[in-house]
Amino acid sequence: MPDPAAVNAMFGRIAGRYDIANRLLSGGLDVFWRRRLVQEVACTNPASIVDLATGSGDVAFALRRRLGPAVEITGMDFCQPMLDEAERKQARLRLDAPPIAFRLGDAMDIPLPDRSVDAVTISFGLRNTADRGRALREMRRILTRPRGHLFVLEFSQPYRWFAPVYFFYLRHLLPRIAALVTGDKSAYDYLCGSIEAFPDRPAICREIRDAGFTEVRAIPLTLGTVALHIARA
Repeated sequence: MPDPAAVNAMFGRIAGRYDIANRLLSGGLDVFWRRRLVQEVACTNPASIVDLATGSGDVAFALRRRLGPAVEITGMDFCQPMLDEAERKQARLRLDAPPIAFRLGDAMDIPLPDRSVDAVTISFGLRNTADRGRALREMRRILTRPRGHLFVLEFSQPYRWFAPVYFFYLRHLLPRIAALVTGDKSAYDYLCGSIEAFPDRPAICREIRDAGFTEVRAIPLTLGTVALHIARA
């Protein structure tokens, strides 16, 4: 499992170039992935949302644009430099009031009361937690019942026929491109390794069920390289 201190330091180093690296390395597909996540969240009509591992806030901002000012949105991350980027971005954007609340918080020890939010989203962050089971149980703890829903957008294992091409890109091309963009090749060496080691869709569905969730399903995206997992608390 990842070392939290090392992951925190890594994201702190690349915070200023995080967004441009995401767009470039995903070929802009990160926008499509977020759009699909937001569509699914909107279907559940939540009154309150916590976006864990919010990073520079892209998911939180997309939720605000789609769901409007009536929905309470909190963006939470354990890396302060990433939150600083989110705050700077919010100051530049023209979003409906009230502003999104960005605050420090660890997915394994979420600083919120039991059954206090209707939806939890986490995008490309579950993979970086030191204990996925503990993090998932924390997410269920803060969700209302039976209304509450969990949305996990995460890298996954590609369709078998596409795997050789995908892993060649991950191992040989992505770190080199990332080094040019961010100046930190080691951060993206970690990224590639964490993606290869991450469980496939059925295994993550089992982990979500083991944490107490029901109605668990996974939607493969982009040839299986990404998956959106949805569950009810």
